[in-house]
Amino acid sequence: MDRHVIFSAFARALAQLSDPRFRAVLWKGVGLSVALLFVAYTVFILTLQWVLPESFTLPIIGEITFVDELLSIASILLMLALSVFLMVPVASMFTGFFLDDVADAVEDVHYPQLPKAERITLADNIRESLAFLGVLILANILALILFFTPLGPFAFYGINGFLLGREYYRMVAVRRLGREGAKAAFRKHLAVVWIAGILMAVPLSIPLVNLLIPVLGVATFTHLFHRLERYEDPNFGI
Repeated sequence: MDRHVIFSAFARALAQLSDPRFRAVLWKGVGLSVALLFVAYTVFILTLQWVLPESFTLPIIGEITFVDELLSIASILLMLALSVFLMVPVASMFTGFFLDDVADAVEDVHYPQLPKAERITLADNIRESLAFLGVLILANILALILFFTPLGPFAFYGINGFLLGREYYRMVAVRRLGREGAKAAFRKHLAVVWIAGILMAVPLSIPLVNLLIPVLGVATFTHLFHRLERYEDPNFGI
C-alpha cells in the first residue's frame, strides 16, 4: 500500500502538468531554482577561491589558474555538475517561496471539497527554510565525506531523503494541521515519508531534470499528505 500511495501521488503530480495554472507555477519554480542554484554555485566558487590560491605552478604542466577558467569557459558545465549536490539545499529553500501556490493549485483541482488552507506567511516559510538549511548543509557535508566509501550513495540518498521528506511533508501538513499536528503526522508516517523523500532526492541528482523536482515534489507531497490522512481518517476534509 505504501509504495502504491507514493507512486500514485507522483503520477497525479505529473498529470497536472497539463493544467495551465500549474505550468505557470512550474516555470516560476524553474526560474527560482535556477536563481537559487546560481547563488549556491557562486557561494561555492567564492569559498573555493578563498581557500585555494588563485594560481599555482606544477612541474612540467606549468601555471594552473583553474579557478579563473572555471569561472569563465566551463562555468555552466561546472554548475550543472555541482547541481547534483547543490540542488538539495536549493530544493529545501524552494519550499519557502512557492509551497502555498503549488499546494493550492493541487488542492483546487483534486480536493475541491476541502476548505481553503491557512496560508503560512512568506516570511515564516523562509525563516523556517533558512533554519532547516543549516541542518541540511551539515548533514550533506557528512554525506559527501561518506560518498567516497562503499556505503556513500546509500548514506547520501538516505540522509537527504529523510531530511527532504521531513521538510516537504511537514510544511504541507502544517497548512491543515498546524505545527504540532504536522509534527505528529510526520512521526506517524515516517517510513512512507522517508521513502518518498529518497525518491525525490534521486532525480535531484540528475542535472536539468532536477530543476523540475522542487515543484513536482511539493505537488507529490501534497497528494501524499491527503492520501495518508484519508487512510488514517476516512472523514478527513469532509
